[in-house]
Order: sequence, then C-alpha cells, then structure tokens
Amino acid sequence: MLEHDVHYWLGKDANEVESLMVSDKALELDLALGSCTVQYQEKQGQESAKFLSYFKPCIIPCEGVYTSGPERSNRGTYHITLLACKGEHAISVKEVPFSRSSLNHDDVFILDTESKVYLFSGHNSSIQERAKALEVIKYIKEEKHGGKCQVATIEDGKFVGDSDAGEFWSIFGGYAPIPRDSSSFFKKQHDVPFVKLFLITIQGKLCETSSGTFSREMLDREKCYILDCDAEVYVWMGRCTSISERKTSITATEDFLRSQGRSTRSLVMVLTEGSETPKFKSNFVGWPQTDNPKLYEEGKGKVAAIFKQQGYNIKELPEEYCQPLINCRGKLEVWGVNGDHLSIMPSEGDIKLFSGDCHIVKYTYQSSQRDESILYAWLGTASIKEDRVDAISHIINMAKSTKGTPVLAQIFEGKEPDQFFWVTQRLIVLKGGTFTRYINFIQEKGFADNTYSARSSALFRVQGSSLENMQAIQVNMGFHLRAMQYDCLCLVAGSLNSSYCYILQTEAAVFSWIGSLTLSRDHDLLDRMLELLNPAWQPKSFREGGEPDEFWSALGGKVDYPREKEIRKHIEDPHLFVCNCSEDDFKVKEIFSFTQDDLTTEDVFILDCYTEIYVWLGSQSNVQPNLQTIQFGLKYLEGDILAQGLSLETPLYMVTERHEPEFFTCFFDWDVSKSHMDGNSFERKLALLRGEKKLETPPRNSSRTYSSEYYQSGSRSKSVSSTGMPRSASPSLSGSQLASSTAIAKKLLSEQPVNHSSTVDFHKLESRNPADGADLSLVAENDDDDDANLLKYPYERLTLTSDEPVSDIDLTKREAYLSKAEFLEKFGMTTRAFYALPKWRQNKLKISLNLF
Repeated sequence: MLEHDVHYWLGKDANEVESLMVSDKALELDLALGSCTVQYQEKQGQESAKFLSYFKPCIIPCEGVYTSGPERSNRGTYHITLLACKGEHAISVKEVPFSRSSLNHDDVFILDTESKVYLFSGHNSSIQERAKALEVIKYIKEEKHGGKCQVATIEDGKFVGDSDAGEFWSIFGGYAPIPRDSSSFFKKQHDVPFVKLFLITIQGKLCETSSGTFSREMLDREKCYILDCDAEVYVWMGRCTSISERKTSITATEDFLRSQGRSTRSLVMVLTEGSETPKFKSNFVGWPQTDNPKLYEEGKGKVAAIFKQQGYNIKELPEEYCQPLINCRGKLEVWGVNGDHLSIMPSEGDIKLFSGDCHIVKYTYQSSQRDESILYAWLGTASIKEDRVDAISHIINMAKSTKGTPVLAQIFEGKEPDQFFWVTQRLIVLKGGTFTRYINFIQEKGFADNTYSARSSALFRVQGSSLENMQAIQVNMGFHLRAMQYDCLCLVAGSLNSSYCYILQTEAAVFSWIGSLTLSRDHDLLDRMLELLNPAWQPKSFREGGEPDEFWSALGGKVDYPREKEIRKHIEDPHLFVCNCSEDDFKVKEIFSFTQDDLTTEDVFILDCYTEIYVWLGSQSNVQPNLQTIQFGLKYLEGDILAQGLSLETPLYMVTERHEPEFFTCFFDWDVSKSHMDGNSFERKLALLRGEKKLETPPRNSSRTYSSEYYQSGSRSKSVSSTGMPRSASPSLSGSQLASSTAIAKKLLSEQPVNHSSTVDFHKLESRNPADGADLSLVAENDDDDDANLLKYPYERLTLTSDEPVSDIDLTKREAYLSKAEFLEKFGMTTRAFYALPKWRQNKLKISLNLF
C-alpha cells in the first residue's frame, strides 16, 4: 500500500475560516487516497524539518496575499532586506525589520543590498548554521543579482580592521553593541515534552484518558484522539470514524491549542489508523509490528501472473545478481581472537571460521589511486563474551597501525552482509571452537566438545550466488551453547530447507540433498563445495522427496521443515540521522531529503539502510574512531528509531570522512572533491561560493566497475586461488553490513539510559527533491541518446541474464545503450528525468529492470 505525506501551509495572516477550509480539503484528499496519508499542518515560521527539506535551499515567505494578476516590477531604488536564518540542515528563513535592533547573538542574518550580500553570524550560532546560510546567499546571488554581486561575511563582535564590517554597520547608521539579552527570532523547542492522550467526543469535547504509559489497545477504531507531545500534536482517527467526526476532531484540536496559546508553536499531524508514523508509535509500549514479507512476495507473484496472461515471458531475477561496487581482487588476511593475542589463519583457497570463536578479517583492495581496507570483526554465535569485546578492541588497534583509515565492520554469524561473502569468496563456517576461552568454558561447564572434525557427523547448508561467492554453513545439531544441551549429539532434520542444497557427513557415508526450490546454479555450488570439503568423498546424491531411509535415520528421523521459498524483507529507503554526542545522553535527529552536503564535518551521522547501519565520523567532530563510535551504533540499534524491529545483530559500520567506500557513497550523488576540501563546513561552503576548491587528495570514481585484469599486484595468490580458479571482481550492491550480539551490546553500552523522546525525528522518508540527487554529468551525456556516439542495443541483450549479452560496454551504464523509445518504455520516463533522480534511486530502478 502506498503511503503519502500531505502538507498544507498556513501563512501567519491566514484567518480561521481559511485554515479550517484547507484542513477540510486535506481530509478529503486523504479519503480519496484511501485514508493512508499523514497530514502536516505547517505554520509560517514553525514549519517541520521534513517540509523545509523539500525546498532547496529554503523558503522565503512573501508579504501580502497571492494574486493571479501580472506582477508589478519596481524599477526604482533596490529594496534592502534583512533575513534571519536558523537551522543546521533544514533552514528556516524569515524577513525581519531592517533595523540594527533586529540583530541578536543567537541567529545568522543575511543583509541583501544592491551591490553586496552580507552574512552576519551571531557569536552563539553554530558553524553548521553559518554554512547553511551560505546556501541561501548563493540562491539570492544567482536569483536576484544574476550571479553578479559580492559576498561579505561579518562575525559578531569583530570590527577592528575589517572594511566589510565597516560597510555593514554603516548601512545601519553606524556601529552599536548588541544587547546581551537580545532574543532569537526562532522559538526553542522543549527538551523533555510532556505527553497526554485525549479522547475527542462527537461533540468536539476533550476527555483526558491518560498521561502515563500508553498501549495500542487504548485507541478505539470508532473514535478520534489527540496525543499531545507539546511541540508536536497528533490527531489519530480510527478507521471506522466518519468524515464529519474527523472534521470535528480537527476543529477541536485547533480550539484546544488556541486556548493554551500554542496555536503558532505546535506542529499538528493528522493520522488515520494504519498510517501511524514511527515517532507516534514510539509513545506506545509494545506497538505491534506489521511487516509481512509474505504479502510482499505474494504481491510480486500476482503481478508476474498478470504479465504472463498478457503473453510476456516473466522470470524473477535472483537477488544476488548485482553490479560490483568495490574491487574483489584484494588481499585477504584472517586471524583468530585468542584473548590478547591474534593467531594467523590460512587465507588461501577456502576460509574456515568457527562458531565458538571470534575472527578478524582484513581485506585490502585498490580503489582508483590508493589502497583501502576493511577490518571485519566476525563474532561467532557460540563465542564467549570476552572474546567478542577483544575482537572489537583488536580491529580498533589494528586501524591505528594500518596505512590510511580503514572501514571498521562488526558482523555477527548468520547476519553477514553479501559483501563479506564476496570478499571471502569460499567460506566454510564450522561448529565448535579452537581457542583458549571457548575450550576452557566447555571444560568448566562439563559440556561435550562439538568442534567439527573430519570424523564427526555434520550437516552443511550450501549457499551463494556463484563459484566466487559460495558458503558451506554447518547447521545446528540439536544443541546450542546458550541452551547448555551439550549431551545431545544427534542431527536434526528440521534444519533442512527446500530453498537450499545440503551435505550430510556421517561416519558411514556422505549424502548430498537437493532442495525442490533450488536452481541449477545451486547444484553447481553443491558439486564445488563437495570438492572443497573433501575431494575423496563419493556422495550419495538425491533430490528432495527421494531420500533413502538411512538419510532420515542419520538425521534422527523425518520431521517437518520449511518448504516455502525464503523471502527477504522488503528494503526500505535509507534514512540519515545526525547524532547529539553528549557524554550522558544520546539523541538523534533525522535529516530528510538528504544529500552529501548534509554530512557536515563537525558532526557524527548514522545512515540507516535497514539491513545495515553506517556510523559516519566527520574529520572535525569531537569523536575519535574508537569504541565510543561503535557505542553510537549500538545505542541507535537499541533505540530502534524507526520502529522497524531492528536486531542488535544488524551489521554495523564505522566510516570516516575522506575515506568513504563506494558501498557508502552509492546512497548519495557523491562529489569526492567536496569531501576532500580543507576547513570546517563554513569555510568549505564559502570557498565554493567564491569559486575556490582546494583538494587534499586526488578524486576517485565512486561508481567504478573493475575488470578481470584489475589489481594484479598484491592480490590474493596473484588473483588465482589454490584451485586454479581466477578471483572474482563482483561484490554485491547491498553494501557492507555488520552485526553485534546482545551480549556485546550490553558490554559496550554505557550504563546511562537511552533517551530519544525529545529530539528524535522519526518520520518515514518518502519524497525527495529530484534535483538534489541529479547526476549532472550523466544528464549532459545522455540528453540526446539517439545522437550520441554510443551504439544502441535491444533491452534483451543488455540485461544481466541475457542469453546473448553485449560485450565492450560500460557495465555501470547499461541503460545508456537503450534507444530513446525503449528507455521510455522500460523506465516510464525520459533519460533527463532518470538522471535527475538520486543515484540510489537510479540504481533501484535499474535493479528492478535487471540492468544493475
């Protein structure tokens, strides 16, 4: 079901009748859209960050009323205006009286004169606010002055020896100190809002139901309610309420706020049952999860059936088929965590990791003009808590001694990202452990040692997407470390799944089991993995349904097991949050319609990609790349900001400015030169405004595709494995991921409680300004496809699974080889419109068409 955001804006001079009329129209629009909208009542000067994010760089309200007649141009004296600005990411701008008394120490001001635009920064304003105000100045310079005016910056309190400051103050009639008690033009929000729940009667009366703990059961679908969070007020309307009852509830809310003098400072959001935002849900204990991947899969099946009825040959693209984002011919090093020491492990050919241990995996690869590294801390499901803590400490210490600034990744067994599988290429995960703490633990508890050996019984699940991305995972054998059932050694048939192939090893025989939902590719992986595990094996092979009795006997008897196709959850759009990194508290605020420019160098950000979490550190933030950074990621997971049921085992990455990997930059329309500029956010924006751009290092292409010959030197075993097969250069699009266990989360997290209630903006990101993500170079390059030098090919030959693929093309731009007519048919838009989309959305569309 599509979800919609509806915003209606009320000017400060709008009367009560006009306000009620537009709110009624919003309710009617909600009804027309199937009652699945979130309605935002935006008041001039108090607009939500989400609303402001749609307008780049800002909204500058005009005085008066709208008229459809011709505009009257004033060709006389240039009208000098003074604008007050507030906001570090979504900026609020309002025109204030042109007077020296309008200035204060808290805000940033823009003085627009005929020949020069001045930026005055109050000494209490932040660097980020000053940088954001420069975007407004750039807009004014281009739109009102045709790009032909000077820009001057004035700092509060500094006057001597500054000619621009002298000019600035002379426009106000001379310098005079600003009073210390001068107040900001923008109202501050309360840090800890009170929360109350009111029932709205049919007559429009409010009855307070509770001001303590709320539950979903308190909301009756035949009634309307107000959830009052002070700065934010929600109107919740049950599915069974009439349109007249809903209009009455809006009127009652307006009267309630007006009676408390809050009509201009509280943001009103109207929700219909079923369209609740994550932040609204966060005020209720145990709000039920509604995610149903099975419905998503059934919907895909119905769409495919409709196409087949129309005569189209539809086949689903395997999810693993994705374009490479990093070079996979790099150098791989593996260590086992043995207390304070690291034990080197073989990294040629297949990689073996043990569930009872923790391992460090270092992957070094060449990215354009320099080497990059990823340090993975792989945490086994049965590993000891102390080993997990040591693993994190080891990768932090290794990062300090590694050339450059590597990406740090914390991943958990069973939650590994696709990219980890691509760089390890042939991975075998075995039960048990080989290092001191694990061995001591099972001896102290008197548990049997289930560590894998060539003579033991074992069941392996075979998975992967190609011969260069394959895994054999030893599945559970009727006992689990946490359950302390080490006396049970039998295999269990319930570990089978029709979506996979399996290898069963016993003392008497070896069996290979082929699930009914597997593909020919899976069968090739099964044959190859049998050779890797033991080339001397002569397995007895059979398909699901044709198992001999000895097979079921070895598994302890035939039992039920999953026979439906495994379904991955639908991946939501990414969300960006800026962190407030105080010592005793952790708060985040969402940045809507985000771009690369929102990654201010003074801050720490969290990019939530649903299946993976990135913590981005600005080079001038006061946070060091250490344990504290990982704590931010863990606290974010614990808070479950978007109410999406995130596990503490979700993959977690730490990325530092100027060393962003391609699997991070793919979520932005990335300009590497911006991230390599010197200075703080304000100095960088000022340099760009003045046409100065100083780079620290040469730029690199964030969307490069690597050929099979790339990076021969320093590659693993000279780019050839011990089996003689060439190494792959194909990682997955889904990007890097990491995971941490509940145990290590409790160890790493501070004792302070997590408080998100006051500043976290939980709204679901649903729309963007298309121009913000535009790939301008591609727009120019593809503006006239038919006249371009690129050859044109049919769509069928350009897809990833084509039986007759085209050679000698740029694999990252398959769509560019489509004719203009076929491009419009497949994408439903022109090339210009397509390349104006954010890069991550372009990739998403190409994936759906089997072109990426």
